[in-house]
Amino acid sequence: MSAALKYTLGRIGLFVAVLAALWLVDVDIFLKLILALAFSAALSFFLLRGWRDEMAHEMAEATERRKAEKKRLRDALAGDDEPPTTPPTPPTPPTPTDPQR
Repeated sequence: MSAALKYTLGRIGLFVAVLAALWLVDVDIFLKLILALAFSAALSFFLLRGWRDEMAHEMAEATERRKAEKKRLRDALAGDDEPPTTPPTPPTPPTPTDPQR
């Protein structure tokens, strides 16, 4: 399972748990939702630190791979890539023209 999915599911789970705890309080539903969002965000900052760091590490690795691939493609388009290992094929000779023309 990817770290981003784990972290996202952890955040949703924390929100649901805090909302369930606040369900017992006799206040408006919108206030319960806002409080659950705020408390779950604060709790996730501490409780889900490992998953957040893991997700950030995966994202950084993916960014580095994309940068390396982009550089390789730009170098290839600019002609700065390594020379081909097989010799280039010679051009095809022109076809003879019809003398009648």
